[in-house]
Amino acid sequence: MQIESLFNIPPAARRALLIVGDTFAVLIAVWAAFAIRRGEIWPELLTEVAWLFPLSVAVVIPTFAAVGVYRPILRYADESLLYTILLAVSAGVLLMMAAWVLLGDGLWLRSFWLICWLVLAALVSGGRLLLRRWLRRRFRRTAARAPAIIYGAGEAGAQLVNALRYSAEFEPVVFVDDNPRLWGSVVLGLKVRAPSKLPRLIAQHGAPLILLALPSTSHHRRRDILETLAGLPARVMDLPTLAELTSGARRIDEFREIDVADILGRDSVQPNDALLRARVTGKAVMVTGAGGSIGGELCRQILPLHPRRLVLFERSEYALYAIEQELRAMLANMEHSHSLGSGCSPARGGAEIELIPLLGSVAHRRRLQAAMERFEVRTVYHAAAYKHVPIVEHNPIEGVQNNVFGTWRAAEAALAAGVETFVLVSTDKAVRPTNVMGATKRLAELILQGLAGESGATRLCMVRFGNVLDSSGSVAPLFRAQIRKGGPVTVTHPEMERYFMTIPEAAQLVIQASALAQGGEVFLLDMGEPVRILDLARRMIRLSGLTVRDEAHPDGDVEIQFTGLRSGEKLREELLLGTDDLPTEHPMIRRAREQSLPWPQVRDCLERLATASRHFDYPAVRAILREAVAEYQPDNGIEDWVWRAMESGEGSEDRGQAKG
Repeated sequence: MQIESLFNIPPAARRALLIVGDTFAVLIAVWAAFAIRRGEIWPELLTEVAWLFPLSVAVVIPTFAAVGVYRPILRYADESLLYTILLAVSAGVLLMMAAWVLLGDGLWLRSFWLICWLVLAALVSGGRLLLRRWLRRRFRRTAARAPAIIYGAGEAGAQLVNALRYSAEFEPVVFVDDNPRLWGSVVLGLKVRAPSKLPRLIAQHGAPLILLALPSTSHHRRRDILETLAGLPARVMDLPTLAELTSGARRIDEFREIDVADILGRDSVQPNDALLRARVTGKAVMVTGAGGSIGGELCRQILPLHPRRLVLFERSEYALYAIEQELRAMLANMEHSHSLGSGCSPARGGAEIELIPLLGSVAHRRRLQAAMERFEVRTVYHAAAYKHVPIVEHNPIEGVQNNVFGTWRAAEAALAAGVETFVLVSTDKAVRPTNVMGATKRLAELILQGLAGESGATRLCMVRFGNVLDSSGSVAPLFRAQIRKGGPVTVTHPEMERYFMTIPEAAQLVIQASALAQGGEVFLLDMGEPVRILDLARRMIRLSGLTVRDEAHPDGDVEIQFTGLRSGEKLREELLLGTDDLPTEHPMIRRAREQSLPWPQVRDCLERLATASRHFDYPAVRAILREAVAEYQPDNGIEDWVWRAMESGEGSEDRGQAKG
């Protein structure tokens, strides 16, 4: 019989086979008890009580079934099966003793029952263990599984090995751990080795994969570990995060790419719970651009803080649908966890969180204002913006409409609706911008600073930070995709540097900064040290188990190509316009002291910018941006596709007329 057909036997047939085996075990246990007790192969007494054989089967087998011996799938059974077997054997032997007493023979030969119990327990449990081992070994032979080295012999590593024993893809072959006290020991049948042995272990086992089982290790320590693993001929992957496991998004054996935050070694600061809740808990909150990278993460961070209502405002239908589905799943998990924990109403304080998805553009002030008023919005996080530098450079008027006028309309709607706090999510590209995207974001900051001087009730503030890891359009997902294809990995310039922060950390800090706002402030997030993009690309290649192909290593796996700076790009970004910033209650949030423009001057620029945009007057749009944002120093011409096509067409017409 082939192993596949054995695995595919119907459950009823598998149970029947086990019952037949247990029947023989019961008969052997009764015979062995008499034979051992009397010291004979077939004692005469056994002939007199031959009725005990069918009686024992009739008593023990139903007892096994009642206790649950036949419920587990044997290949996946754990040590709890042994406890079940011992309980079932004990119950079966006690019932046999009771039947013996009821038949009037008393409790003579008491040692017989002990021997019977020992033999039956050994046969049933030993038989199950041998059968389980045989099934697992045959399964492993039939599945082409890749050897995997587990880095971390702690609790997470043990759980991972148990999960991989049933995996059709990977087979754990050895543990590696930093703790010298574990070296040479055996965990779940696997030896624990020192990290220095990794090159030999990879060659010995032919392991193409190293799995990190270090969920509680800091990013800084993980970076040091990843540095030692970089360059080894094995791909490095990580366990799912605790949040992914608890939410059910991933199983423990569903591995993920190495987090770029681990490569960079950036550790986040524990959030201040009071600051997190100040502008959110019990309030109606709106997030514009809710379907984007930052907007979506803001929603994920806000929901566990229990707002009274969360309004999602998004112009993309699919993005709105996706974030709504994700948040509703989060709500269901929150309600389920709360009901299990307290046995009462799911949401905080017994009130459910209302989730309202709204489709619309931030340029539509009336719709925004109506939504804020009807849903009694008290805090707005304005994350709606175009942020991709080259795309906005080639579509400048659309960038102005969304980033500038969208912010203006949203802020005006908030003021008219009596919103308490309005927070603009800004960018380091707004500091001394060389591109349209950065100039529009700086003008958006000037709008809020100008309005803050005119308004009294609504606190208007801005939070400025650098690149967020793994956001849409960032380098990390692009590099991963290029590495999977075998390269080349494209880097614009060997000296290009950027500040980086994880999306969850950025969202948390934006929420906390909103609690510090008094009106008109620009808050700066501590981004740490800038990262050279070339170094990031090299690390990601090496941690994929590949080598960089360059002049020194012409036989490497993946080439890095330099494509040159794109329109409007800078080699290095800044966070501060001036040189003056002040600390706040949070160690990762600074308050900038920057010059602003009076609102009448800003408004005049906006009105002229609106007129120029309506007439598609690209030179005027650029000139007004340069006037409003004094630091805007573009180093290229007008890049708009339509403008260039128009200019090219007019030139062709002029040449044609001249020839005519």
